[in-house]
Amino acid sequence: MPYVVLDGGSDHTDKKLETVTLRAESRIKKAHQAAVGGSNENILPQLAKIVFRQTLARLEVPMAQCFAEADPQIVALANEWQCPVLSNDSDFYIFNLSSGLLPISHFKWEEVEQSGSQSYIPCKTYHANSFCIALEIKPQLLPTFAALAGNDYVKLKRMESPIDWVQFDPSEKPSHLKGLLCWLKGFNEPQEALEAAVRLMRGVSIERKAKVLQSLSLGMDEYQVPPSSLTKFFIHGMPPPFLAVEKEPGLIPDWMRLPLTQARLTADVLDVLQLQRMSLSLPVAHRDMPSSNLMSRPLRQVMYGLLLGGGKPIQVEESDRDGLQLKLIPVEPAFRGVTQRLVLSSLDKVKLLQVHIFSCYMFLNGITELCVLLLCRPQAELSERLQVLLEALQVTESSLRNLPPQLRLPVAVTCFWLQRAEPPPDNRLLKVLLLGLSIGDSLRHRAGIKHKHTTMLQVVM
Repeated sequence: MPYVVLDGGSDHTDKKLETVTLRAESRIKKAHQAAVGGSNENILPQLAKIVFRQTLARLEVPMAQCFAEADPQIVALANEWQCPVLSNDSDFYIFNLSSGLLPISHFKWEEVEQSGSQSYIPCKTYHANSFCIALEIKPQLLPTFAALAGNDYVKLKRMESPIDWVQFDPSEKPSHLKGLLCWLKGFNEPQEALEAAVRLMRGVSIERKAKVLQSLSLGMDEYQVPPSSLTKFFIHGMPPPFLAVEKEPGLIPDWMRLPLTQARLTADVLDVLQLQRMSLSLPVAHRDMPSSNLMSRPLRQVMYGLLLGGGKPIQVEESDRDGLQLKLIPVEPAFRGVTQRLVLSSLDKVKLLQVHIFSCYMFLNGITELCVLLLCRPQAELSERLQVLLEALQVTESSLRNLPPQLRLPVAVTCFWLQRAEPPPDNRLLKVLLLGLSIGDSLRHRAGIKHKHTTMLQVVM
């Protein structure tokens, strides 16, 4: 049985902020290239993460979402359970995994083989110890190698005096990484190697070298593995405590631990609460077109209002594109109507209800969290929850009364989309959307009738 562990919120120390920003800027350019030339830029569809989680749930694959970076928790859990890690994240080449790493890129998915009555997919296993033996370096130096080579936390190559590691590679085709590995052979301890590396930086002041050394040490700290906090969740359903995730104790209500760990609430909620920051998705789009996230901003403002409350003036910094540039845009939370009466800390001891999100989500970044937060309200306050949604979507309950209940939210969002989308949607797109909604509803209705008849037949028999 596989176990899936997902990343959580952003690091509140902003150690990875530079890396995250560079990746976002790269995605903006790739999204434009895909829009212009139709090229494959490896940009996931907007619904990919939701479909992935729904598929895991449908297949009953255990899944957990961490409150922060998932890598250390994955390593801790894998070592505790003596099982390998399946990933393409290069950081796992550095961790000491007792049962090794199974790189996704080395699976031969189409070459299913047979062994007796069992079928299997050939793959390769990586072990850090084997790597160290082959390269003749000490295992404790692997985090040093990662920090000096450049990971998500340290970018030595971008500093004012980068080290030319190629000079240490005696092979016919020298490379940066091989040179660094050859250089590390002469060291036994990480600190010794770091101090020697800093001395190789020419023309850099003593103060600057001290800061570089500190950054390198912090970069290595990311490979320290804590005790697993997910074991009890997978076995007993107990979510882990927040602990050091919070900058301010009590900032995140305790009732959120379970839905966050279950990935029922996305990690964006943590970013808004802790950092007052929201990283928006960047779909395929031409640079001359306005960001599709603009039209859904009023919905996110309602979500920010629910999360942050109206006690003090707070803005949420949204990262979105403007042309080909990544922009940070301050956005005011919305505290109006029913939203003003809803207090985040009181949404405890309430079972989360499932929310069905439809294809309009790609235009409405933020509607998922808004719906889930509202569905955390007690059943007695259903009218309040409904009113918040209607106010946010700018529709009235009377206008939806003649629709089947399962179509009211999709139609309300479609109306919101039609009113705010820039440029206005093509009529053909609207027809396709409405056709999809009606056919999907018809199929669900038929499936429900079939299930009902099957159940009745089983009872009679």
